[in-house]
Amino acid sequence: MPGARLTPEDRRQIALWLADDLGYAEIGRRLGRPTSTISREVARNGVPGDYLADHAQEAAGDRARRRKPARPPEPTAAGTEPAREFVDEFAVLLAATGLPRMTARVFVCLLTADAAGLTSADLVARLHVSPASVSKSIAYLETMDLVVRRPDVSGRRERYGIDDDVWLRAWQADTGAHTEIATATRRGIEIFGEGTTAGARLARMGQFFGRLSEHMSGSTLAESVVYDALTVLAALMYAARPLTPADLAAALGWPPERATAALDAIDGQPAIADPFALQAIGATYSLIPRPDRLTPAQRHALAP
Repeated sequence: MPGARLTPEDRRQIALWLADDLGYAEIGRRLGRPTSTISREVARNGVPGDYLADHAQEAAGDRARRRKPARPPEPTAAGTEPAREFVDEFAVLLAATGLPRMTARVFVCLLTADAAGLTSADLVARLHVSPASVSKSIAYLETMDLVVRRPDVSGRRERYGIDDDVWLRAWQADTGAHTEIATATRRGIEIFGEGTTAGARLARMGQFFGRLSEHMSGSTLAESVVYDALTVLAALMYAARPLTPADLAAALGWPPERATAALDAIDGQPAIADPFALQAIGATYSLIPRPDRLTPAQRHALAP
């Protein structure tokens, strides 16, 4: 049958016809095979001066055994079609937040890898991109503290991964950036003036990032400290007059250091007192409305 492998009988016929000085084309016609099949068979399995059918059959068997494909490895979860679709879909969502699309794909690929992480070659193979694209994305992610480098067991390359502290580091970085933005807007307001258009825009921006930073930072306080801080706020509101830490401690039945710790918490995390602010005058404390809760025009309209 054309296209099928040559049989032992085919090879015996080739040997006989070659002995009769038949050409490759004629042998091919008689066997129903292309001329190229006959020429390759003779070239591959011939011995000096002759073509031996038995030798050709044995050599063909050896080649077939050598060509037997190895059993393909079981696909890993990261290599399945649903996993690849998830990487692409999730990367689109992250790209919508401002992360470059290629960088987002590399990040999600690492996010879904096992604990050992991935090498640059692994990422190239999984994402079907160039090594340069992977290198650029890794560098971008490293500036954001979103990936870590680990030595590979071979010692000749590095593996990239995402550790358990990545979200804490990202959160701390964001909190610090928000605080810096809020501080910069206050400096801008001083330069352009509170009553100008630029000053008003900077004030709104500063309020937003300032509150965001305060709320994010405030979550690091112990629950008991926050509870004490809220109790101190209630006491100052109820007293409606300035009080010293000693006054608060005596009224609340606390040790002096407990009242001081609560006041320090409010001073360090102003969001706890929102919409009020803690005002210190000498050794006393009182509550006032947060100045950034109201615009200059609103404060003017509410003034007695």
